[in-house]
Amino acid sequence: MIKTLLAQVRQYKKASLLAPLFTGLEVLMEVLIPFVTASIIDKGIEAGDLGQVYRYGLLMLLMAFLSLCFGVLAGRYAASASSGFACNLRDAMYQNVQTFSFSNIDKFSTAGLVTRMTTDVTNLQNAYQMILRIAVRSPLMLICSMIMCFFISARLSLIFLAAIVVLSAALVYIMLHTTRIFNEVFRRYDDLNASVQENVSAIRVVKAFVREDHENTKFQKAADNLYRLFVKAEGLLALNNPVMMFVVYGCILALSWFGAHFIVVGSLTTGELTSLFSYVMSVLMSLMMLSMVFVMITMSAASARRIAEVLNERPDLADPDQPDTEIPDGSIDFDHVSFSYKHGSGEKTLRDIDLHIKAGETVGIIGGTGSGKSSLVNLISRLYDVDEGCVKVGGKDVRSYDMELLRNQVAVVLQKNVLFTGTILDNLRWGKEDATLEECQEACRLACADEFIQRFPDKYDTWIEQGGTNVSGGQKQRLCIARALLKKPKILILDDSTSAVDTATDASIRRAFAQSIPGTTKLIIAQRISSVQDADRILVLDNGRVCGFDTHENLLKTNPIYREICEAQSSAGGDFDQPGDSGKDGAQ
Repeated sequence: MIKTLLAQVRQYKKASLLAPLFTGLEVLMEVLIPFVTASIIDKGIEAGDLGQVYRYGLLMLLMAFLSLCFGVLAGRYAASASSGFACNLRDAMYQNVQTFSFSNIDKFSTAGLVTRMTTDVTNLQNAYQMILRIAVRSPLMLICSMIMCFFISARLSLIFLAAIVVLSAALVYIMLHTTRIFNEVFRRYDDLNASVQENVSAIRVVKAFVREDHENTKFQKAADNLYRLFVKAEGLLALNNPVMMFVVYGCILALSWFGAHFIVVGSLTTGELTSLFSYVMSVLMSLMMLSMVFVMITMSAASARRIAEVLNERPDLADPDQPDTEIPDGSIDFDHVSFSYKHGSGEKTLRDIDLHIKAGETVGIIGGTGSGKSSLVNLISRLYDVDEGCVKVGGKDVRSYDMELLRNQVAVVLQKNVLFTGTILDNLRWGKEDATLEECQEACRLACADEFIQRFPDKYDTWIEQGGTNVSGGQKQRLCIARALLKKPKILILDDSTSAVDTATDASIRRAFAQSIPGTTKLIIAQRISSVQDADRILVLDNGRVCGFDTHENLLKTNPIYREICEAQSSAGGDFDQPGDSGKDGAQ
């Protein structure tokens, strides 16, 4: 884990080395200043020699100035290294997530990934900065101050050793209890972020069902859990200061009492006693800062493990060593394919699928919820890999292709349509980065999107809000279809992608496909029989198995499941397995 994280220091190695170096020089100057102060008192003030006072005074000012410069440089390099480290961590996690297959993404919640890239990285950034500065400064200050104390008076230094034992015992007790609490705190952050994300993304549903109070209560509960844990942890940490003050004042009293006796008998000078007072503060403050470093590191250990999980996750899917770089045509073959989302679990989503689809053919896919429709088409673009058998595109196993090439030639319009913040043109060019305005307009005409775009004041420069909230469900679907068409794919998959448009528009889209892209293999998953009945063939899935694959007319005669769906829709006037957003679209 440590090796994985430190690999992200990269170009900030120099700053990471210079920060502790200048910190060490800063400590050296600070440790010598009380020693010079003792000389000013003993050799200058008490001896009545102003020349010595000036000389040692100038030396002390020079040391203080150097300490200031070294401290500024150490802080600058520590800030640069820690901020750069955090930037690299976020960038590395984000880039690694982009390489994940669907099965990798399934292992992490969205809220969990957001927490890792924000709160957890910030914790590591703070911990790294403390390691470069305080974790170097405190031990050096502690050791150097103790050496100077023993150099001045070995007997009086025993007071420090006793104080260190008392303070260390108190700090260990505080640390052991707070670290357990902070480990729980970071687990609760995921719950809080999940609540926020879910509420914001579904705010329309919340308001439609008047569930604001319920959502407020749910969020308040998650926030209260964090509040109680933080109060408990910070309450324990607050004991640091009173314990520290108790030990400091105890040391001052002990030093004053025993130091006065040593001065009377002549074994200690006034200047040396003054220096000891400075060193006792340095020793005890170093101990206190070390305790904070340990707490911070322990707090960050949970964050470090969570970040390392993302960085160490390797994509389940990879390109072959010598991938095929050309797809001959849009034919599709499923050769006795079985598939499960959890390999080896025994729960098959698809069972012994054996299908053969010709290039340019239009195939409708229908079936109930959980029948495996989306799972089937996800295998074609190799979003997942099969457990048994193989899927072929253009007569070759999809695992033999370069994945980028395959996915560029297999365009998928998923069930959940996603538009990104930007103009309509920006969104369309996700399909083809260098697409001209004319190409975008042609794709939109095929998807029946051009007519509503032209009604917008800014037309193709109309701004799309986050999540596409300023366009209707049907408009969003048609823009996503146009975006896929811009890829000029050999295979086009529409995964229930016309559920939010009216039947007339649905029919217009299908007619445009038949006339304009006859060579493209088209797979249309639909809930409405009217959306697939004109397809060359219709695939009926039931519980992960093929239970029919033929024309509309033949299936009506031979397939009881298909016939039942048709009768239910024609008699009830409704859709089989109603989609979530079936209302007619309109311009917003």
